[in-house]
Amino acid sequence: MIIVPIKEGENIERALKKFKRKFEKTGTIRELRSRKTFVKNSVKRRDEVKKAVYVQNLRLNEE
Repeated sequence: MIIVPIKEGENIERALKKFKRKFEKTGTIRELRSRKTFVKNSVKRRDEVKKAVYVQNLRLNEE
């Protein structure tokens, strides 16, 4: 359960923003969206490798 403490006189918009930020960090929505469709293990692995190559290229270009 997400708890957002609200200070005296704090704007409700700011409290909502804090709540949304905390909720996004939990990764609940991302997990629900990923569970909507089945992704084969080979496709997951391919995506992981593509991401790893991309990150590696970024780091090489940075140096």
